[in-house]
Amino acid sequence: MASTKTKNKSASKSSASKKKYSKKQKQEILDDYKLAVTSREASYLGRKETLTGKAKFGIFGDGKEIPQIAMAKHFREGDFRSGYYRDQTFMMAIGQVTVQEFFAQLYAHANVEADPHSGGRQMNAHFSTRSLDENGEWKDLTKMKNTSPDMSPTAGQMARLLGLAQASKVYRNHEGLKEKEEFGKFSENGNEIAWGTIGDASTSEGIFWETINAAGVMQVPIVMSVWDDGYGISVPRKYQTTKESISKVLEGFQRTEDEEGWEILTVKAWDYTALLETYEKAAKIAREEHVPVLVHVKEVTQPQGHSTSGSHERYKNEERLEWEEEYCCNNKIRSWILEEGIANEEELDAIEKEAKDHVKSEKQAAWKAFTGEMKEELNTVADLLDQLASSSEKSDEINKIKSEMKAPMVPLRKDIISAAKKALRAVRGEQNQAKEELMDWLDENMKANRERYDSHLYSETDYSPLNVEEVKPEYGDDPKQVDGRVVLRDNFDKIFEKYPQTLVFGEDTGKLGDVNKGLENMQDKFGEIRVSDTGIREATILGQGIGMALRGLRPIAEIQYLDYLLYCFQGLSDDLATLRYRSAGGQKAPVIVRTRGHRLEGIWHTGSPMGMIVNGVRGVHVCVPRNLTDAAGMYNTLLQGDDPALLVEPLNAYRLKEDKPENLGEFTVPLGIPNKISEGSDITIVSYGSTCNICEEVLPQLEEVGISVELIDTRTLIPFDRNRDILESLKKTNRILFVDEDVPGGATAYMMQKVIDDYGGYYYLDSEALCLTAKAHRGAYGSDGDYFSKPNEEDIFDAVYDIMHEADPEKYPAIYD
Repeated sequence: MASTKTKNKSASKSSASKKKYSKKQKQEILDDYKLAVTSREASYLGRKETLTGKAKFGIFGDGKEIPQIAMAKHFREGDFRSGYYRDQTFMMAIGQVTVQEFFAQLYAHANVEADPHSGGRQMNAHFSTRSLDENGEWKDLTKMKNTSPDMSPTAGQMARLLGLAQASKVYRNHEGLKEKEEFGKFSENGNEIAWGTIGDASTSEGIFWETINAAGVMQVPIVMSVWDDGYGISVPRKYQTTKESISKVLEGFQRTEDEEGWEILTVKAWDYTALLETYEKAAKIAREEHVPVLVHVKEVTQPQGHSTSGSHERYKNEERLEWEEEYCCNNKIRSWILEEGIANEEELDAIEKEAKDHVKSEKQAAWKAFTGEMKEELNTVADLLDQLASSSEKSDEINKIKSEMKAPMVPLRKDIISAAKKALRAVRGEQNQAKEELMDWLDENMKANRERYDSHLYSETDYSPLNVEEVKPEYGDDPKQVDGRVVLRDNFDKIFEKYPQTLVFGEDTGKLGDVNKGLENMQDKFGEIRVSDTGIREATILGQGIGMALRGLRPIAEIQYLDYLLYCFQGLSDDLATLRYRSAGGQKAPVIVRTRGHRLEGIWHTGSPMGMIVNGVRGVHVCVPRNLTDAAGMYNTLLQGDDPALLVEPLNAYRLKEDKPENLGEFTVPLGIPNKISEGSDITIVSYGSTCNICEEVLPQLEEVGISVELIDTRTLIPFDRNRDILESLKKTNRILFVDEDVPGGATAYMMQKVIDDYGGYYYLDSEALCLTAKAHRGAYGSDGDYFSKPNEEDIFDAVYDIMHEADPEKYPAIYD
């Protein structure tokens, strides 16, 4: 908390000298005040709505109104925000959220017309704009004030901020895009700023520091605002930040005449004129010079505390609470307006009354729209239940169900659906017209609710990669055999020629051409803008990809090894995988995450956590090719689609020989369509990646003992076997073995659940379905360590033979007994 001396000094500075204001200037100041009061009242009423049970949870931006209004004055069309859940005033100021929309989101109104930010999917104050039209086509982003979809994990917005800013640098310097008219909708010569916001306590997160460092190295146009209210929920700043000041800690990042870095500015949250000057300076530097700027906004207050889950009186003393009242930015600007003679008390009182009346009216409109939909459904079902009761022997039970449905103060769809199902359960043995009508309503409503709550996890547009038709590799009469990495490299060469918006970046990706030379000489040919090296910082490598993909580029973000994916898994799971879903189809980020894994010997770079991945990244396609020709085909497929994907190249395939296709850059591998490697009649083996190749090597040995195997390579885990080809194989063989090198219960369990449970494979089994996996630990070092840690040829042979022995012990006598 500031000392009295500091407070008095700051206060006198704010009101030092009066100046004359034009009529236009006065009106702008009063409009700013009105907006500040409007936003504050929305926070107050929002808290009341939550505490009275009309909303589940509330988190608000009170205390930050004036800084956000100052910031918004320099936010132009084409700019992007990557912020956090305190930015409601800013969003109001740029015209991207109305008060009614604010309350619609608070009530979880599952309608994109009411809540265009998330269609009721996100809690309040989580904003986004709609970059896509109803057909999934890009709008002209240069004619919009854009915000990327907000997320709750603290500092999670930082990584993508880097990519949003990098896109401006790409568009300013990539000559190949400047000459193409279709990219004019994404940028005007790279003049756009990426605006970031974060609470001071969240700067303790590692991703904040990683982003700050990367942006300083890359010199990209960011304006990063840190709202400093002295606390992280209840934990004071002294436990959060060295020197209790993020700007002091970052002084070493300050740029000089001789060294690049950040421009670092500080300003007090209640000093209106200083805020205007600071943000004007910040925007000019970032926009014109492409230099990142950090604005440390100090002495922020938080009148209602962190959220509706608790009161800040529990951890703030009386002195602090009094200080917050005095230095509230809204109170300060009111006093300043009076001191400067811009308006009098009566005029300000009138503005406040008008703002409060407006918020109340908009809140009521939002509530009426929200409950109106519910009441319409409620009344429909109530009528259907009345009809059912009049024609059923269970009329008393049905009437009770109806009464319980209508009892809650806030009608919810779950209560209506529950009532319909309970009523149908009560009359399960009856047959009448009323029952049929209730069943028809339930069926239709469940479809509508799937659209409200389950849609847009993946692309539902014509651009879905699932719509890309298969084009097989073409080979000459005498195909040239080359290292697998050459197929990949030469395919990337074609990709970069065909898609000028495609970029690739990562550790050792540029000059070296990646550690396995799959991008050999690509930087020399296509330049550093498109093929570039990064620091060792996986989380922000992914963030670069997400941000650039949000702005119309097609980035390939390289994570050097599969186990390094853990560094960026939070962003992969919480941000990328949910991005299209949480914006209700309003935005997309079709980044391809390229990595490599499987079968390297040793604890590191040998893990295969596919179970973790497939269960953590629903919303991202997961491709697991067994050779680099398939990998190349998958890249070709994905770049024709508009979904994000993770592609795991097999680490031991780069120097294995493959036939080189003649139609590089053109052939495709369909997602979710397995490849049948061998026909068989006794047992089906399902695998993928490098382990699938080991299974193939075992086939001759199994054939020698009279076992006919149908080996199937899934090729992708998400999507998985869309046409149920594995089920058709199981119908023929009646036995199945799932093999991979994940830990027990990992991806084999996922595959088994799909085939046996989802697809009904259980009904076709003559033997127990089994999984063969790696051990529960990481692979031990050396060839022996690999052999005893992961499925090997003998393990696969024995597993298959044991299944056949159990089925026919005479034909397949025990080997080791």
